[in-house]
Order: sequence, then C-alpha cells, then structure tokens
Amino acid sequence: MTLQIRIDTGAADAPYEQLRAQIAGQARDGTLPVGHRLPTVRGLAGELGLAANTVAKAYRALEADGVIETRGRNGTFVAAAGAAADRELADAAQAFARRARRLGLDRATARAAVEDALRAAYEPE
Repeated sequence: MTLQIRIDTGAADAPYEQLRAQIAGQARDGTLPVGHRLPTVRGLAGELGLAANTVAKAYRALEADGVIETRGRNGTFVAAAGAAADRELADAAQAFARRARRLGLDRATARAAVEDALRAAYEPE
C-alpha cells in the first residue's frame, strides 16, 4: 500500500496543510489502516518535491491530533485516531454548548453559529 498524496501548488491551503488533511482523511476513512508505516520525513519530502521542514510540520500536527504516532527509530505509524478524534469533537461540542448557554443564547442561535463556522471551514473561498 502506498500513500496517495497530491499537492496542489496553486491551492489556497499551504502544502503542509494539504498533506496533513490528506493523511488525516485517509486514516479516518481506512485507506491508511491503523499501524500502517508512513514514509520518513525526508523520503516523503523527496517523493512530493517538498522541503523536509514542510513534511515535518505536517507530521507534528498529525501527531498532536493523535492521527499518527512516532515510535523512535522504528518509524511513524497511523494511530488509532478515530476514537480520539470522536472524543475530541464531542468535548469541543459540549464546551461550545455550555458556553452558548452561559451567554444566554437559544438553541437556534447556537446552531446558526455552528452552521456559519462549518460553512466557513468547509466551503472553498
């Protein structure tokens, strides 16, 4: 199994963000199964024509998100991220709901704020 990554140099998102999003998406949908060994930073940078620092930045963000884990000299692997991502999302949603209620907002206003934020995050500019 090979990592399928395409970097669009003309895209609005920075290359490290494109790389981060594609690896996270492939881990989430099972294209990259838990335990799959990822290429080294230098190896992937060479394959994609990116600077090693760009790949390292994406790997650091993925590790902070719990999508991948580094096992020292053994390499970098896809972690069991689904449960961690679901937990983090639920925690964020609960924190938002508590904050909206403390602010005195009704459910419709809180939902509208979430829809606006999702639209801004997921729709192309």
